[in-house]
Amino acid sequence: MNATSPSPLMNTYGRLPFALSHGRGCRVWDTDGKQYLDGLGGIAVNTLGHAHPKLVPALQDQIAKLIHCSNYYRVPLQEQLGAKLVALSGLTNAFFCNSGLEANEAAIKIARKYGHDRGIEFPEVIVYEKSFHGRSIATLSATGNTKVQAGFGPLVEGFVRIPLNDLAAVEEVARTRPNVVAVFLETIQGEGGINPARWEYLQGLRKLCDEREWLLMLDEVQCGIGRTGKWFAHQWAGIQPDVMPLAKGLGSGVPIGAVVCGPRAANVFQPGNHGTTFGGNPLAMRAGLETLTIMEEDGLLQNAAEVGAHLRAALERELAGNAAVVEIRGQGLMLGIELDRPCGELLGRAAQAGLLLSVTADRVVRLVPPLILTRAEADEIVSILCPLIAQFVAETTAP
Repeated sequence: MNATSPSPLMNTYGRLPFALSHGRGCRVWDTDGKQYLDGLGGIAVNTLGHAHPKLVPALQDQIAKLIHCSNYYRVPLQEQLGAKLVALSGLTNAFFCNSGLEANEAAIKIARKYGHDRGIEFPEVIVYEKSFHGRSIATLSATGNTKVQAGFGPLVEGFVRIPLNDLAAVEEVARTRPNVVAVFLETIQGEGGINPARWEYLQGLRKLCDEREWLLMLDEVQCGIGRTGKWFAHQWAGIQPDVMPLAKGLGSGVPIGAVVCGPRAANVFQPGNHGTTFGGNPLAMRAGLETLTIMEEDGLLQNAAEVGAHLRAALERELAGNAAVVEIRGQGLMLGIELDRPCGELLGRAAQAGLLLSVTADRVVRLVPPLILTRAEADEIVSILCPLIAQFVAETTAP
């Protein structure tokens, strides 16, 4: 198709006018041969970058053996990946699906059944302002963004929304809403603008959930799988959740989702309560196992922590004194630069300059590159991005 032909696709994305052809490491090339430094990683998905020399032959091997089989049968690779996630998290069991949305949908179902099993006819779940959990009707209802909810009402009931990092708000809900059964939040809000839950807040939530026998459900879809320098972002706070949805980086680009549970939630689902056709297929499971193994062998948690700290320090140094920069936040290789004005235009400007990134929550430049990023590549991101921000600020005005 040429650029002027009518598209056979639904008009769901505001796409930039180029198509990527191939990649290697943290570099990708478009169909015209232009090279880009990948600061987006497929939105925190391409953990190992592109065409990783250990991952590619492993996936080729698996494709030649078995791509898919039904969950009517044992899937040994599921058991292996489940055991690995249990060992890394300290939790007890896992369910595999295809995406972060599906993992979050499963978490909501677990919370509701947990409530029903305790005799609560209309269970409620505490959710958060600026959160994002997916685009199904239930996950959209849990999401704290009226813009993405618009046009899809009526939304699903049973969610109580509060601001992030306000423990008093949780305590007030506990005092006034007897049907609450769970607290559901992203450890670091991704689409909401790279907003971290404070460690002491997470510790307070864990204590409250234990006192109330609620489920603490931590959405690690974007911030998990080593992105912050630990396997899961909540581990910085020294706590464990009861329910942990995962996806994105777990398969290094192969679609995969998981819900990992601790003892309080481990046996909520029984045969017939939940299921999936594609979830847990051998190809996705092999991708997950190989991703985690390569991360361990290549020291990518330490790399994410060290290169992420280097990148953040360089951004802070180069953007110091720019009054339009509100804050630089995040951890490891999950960083956001908030400006005092909408900056979606930077998406295209950066691509023209050879850098892939995204803008989220209208004003936040998001960087979630592959975890193999080097210091030299981090410096290259800074050398491209910071002048672009300075030029953009000079040419625009704050609202």
